[in-house]
Amino acid sequence: MMMQLPETPNKKNSLFNAMNRFIGAVNNMDQTIMVPSLLRDVPLDEEREMSSLKSDEDEGDMYSYYQLLKSIRSDIEWGVRRAAADERRKESMKITRTNSIASTSSSASSSSSSSEEDEEEDEDLEKQFQYHLTGLQAVLSKLTQQANSLTSRYKQEIGIGGWGQ
Repeated sequence: MMMQLPETPNKKNSLFNAMNRFIGAVNNMDQTIMVPSLLRDVPLDEEREMSSLKSDEDEGDMYSYYQLLKSIRSDIEWGVRRAAADERRKESMKITRTNSIASTSSSASSSSSSSEEDEEEDEDLEKQFQYHLTGLQAVLSKLTQQANSLTSRYKQEIGIGGWGQ
């Protein structure tokens, strides 16, 4: 379990704090929801924020969101090594096939253009990092709101707590 540190004003928007807020919200959700099976078949029509997670295959009940949020928390806490390893294996198979096709079809490539592409790629790394960091923080913020909404909604469904929590 990830230790939660107090937020400082300077670090309020840090990725670490965004992850802590999300994990805290999911932990609170997990501690509040004592009987997850009560969430089955409870629609989320009233929660517009949560509809962004809805996929074509997903029925959109509270239980599926509960499971999804817990799964994402687990991925953050423990990593996605297995999924990443499977993805790398598939990608290496694609690269191997692509390289073998490319080497048989064309053996003339310029090394100078390759080094120029590498330099351009290195210059874009900072931009790519900023882009993905911003996106990740936005997603974590939405997921935190969704975990909090699901917790409040559960309390409403079973009749505990106030309506606006």
